[in-house]
Amino acid sequence: MADFVLKYADARGQIHQHVASAASEKELREKYAQQGFLIYSLKVRTGGSTGLLGGKKKLNLEKFLIFNQQFVTLIRAGLPILKALDLLAERLTDPKMGPYVKSVRDEVRNGTLLSEAFRQQGIFPKIYVTSVMAGEKSGSLTEVMDRYVHYQKMNLAVKKKVMVSLMYPAVLIVLVGLLMIFMVTYVVPTFANLYNSMQAKLPMMTVYLIAIGDASQKYILFVFAGAIGAVVFYRWWVRHEAAQIKVDRLKLRTPLLGEIWLKYQVAQLARILSTLLVGGIPLVQAMETAGDSLGTPLLKRAVDAAGKSVREGQPLSASLKQSKLFPPLAIDMIEVGESTGALPSMLNSVAEFFEEDVNTKMAAALSLIEPAIMIVMGGFVAFVLIALYLPIFSLADTIR
Repeated sequence: MADFVLKYADARGQIHQHVASAASEKELREKYAQQGFLIYSLKVRTGGSTGLLGGKKKLNLEKFLIFNQQFVTLIRAGLPILKALDLLAERLTDPKMGPYVKSVRDEVRNGTLLSEAFRQQGIFPKIYVTSVMAGEKSGSLTEVMDRYVHYQKMNLAVKKKVMVSLMYPAVLIVLVGLLMIFMVTYVVPTFANLYNSMQAKLPMMTVYLIAIGDASQKYILFVFAGAIGAVVFYRWWVRHEAAQIKVDRLKLRTPLLGEIWLKYQVAQLARILSTLLVGGIPLVQAMETAGDSLGTPLLKRAVDAAGKSVREGQPLSASLKQSKLFPPLAIDMIEVGESTGALPSMLNSVAEFFEEDVNTKMAAALSLIEPAIMIVMGGFVAFVLIALYLPIFSLADTIR
């Protein structure tokens, strides 16, 4: 089966564009021709996250959350799914999502299952598609989608907390960097010209500082170009899975921050698994979906390997333990959940515990980072001032 980007006109002359799956282009043309549609263009879609118009598309999760809240409300009020999609397609808070929702509506109108229609678009999260599929099979679509909305709210809340916590140190680091660049490229060369005109004998500290300032002034553009080139190269290099795994291993080895990063990922994994299991998804399929939903290839490989062990009859706790990546406390809590038959609720407890632990450790790390930045900035400014004003004091002594 391949995915095709399809543009066609219906019997009323309205133009539609969406993604459809078929074994071949000929089969897809015949299918839509039999339904009375006029096909304008048909091409193979390249890349799982490529949008309808080509290029990589990314879903705005906050606006997608609003869409789901409205969708659940309309279905619960008694509206058919097709009518709810008709209403929402014209009233979306995110216009970029409009073509995808309209495509979903057209697929459902043609008899496609709702979950399959979402999957064909290639932009909606796999956990969402799997949750909708579980709701369709169990006949409790609104309840399953409610759980997804709750999960997404918790996920976004944790992300916002982390981003807000990192904002002040990031701004502080940028300001300190700009101050250092200004002093080295402008203040130091100005004093250097003054001392050259006076033909004064300078202390070694001042000589080194002036040499650094002269070099910075001459090569600052090359430094910026090199930095931009390094960023571009890194973004290209990190697209490969092998490179991403190396970066993940480096993150794990980072003191303090590595532990915070790992616990955040484990909390995300536990939250996704809990949401899927409560929705009626089998454990093996839930692990496959959870692995694809993680943003780290290193843990995704570990989850995929654990999923194979679970499929062979091993307990989840023992399977995760084999990777030697997951914290022992998380393994112990999952083992207790398996033994008591309350795995979904225990996974939810794991997520809550580690999210709280991440917040606590993040606050502690930031309380250390901020004074460290101020100390570095103060030390640098003190060094520059002493190096620049020391010759002036020497000249004053000579004049006396």
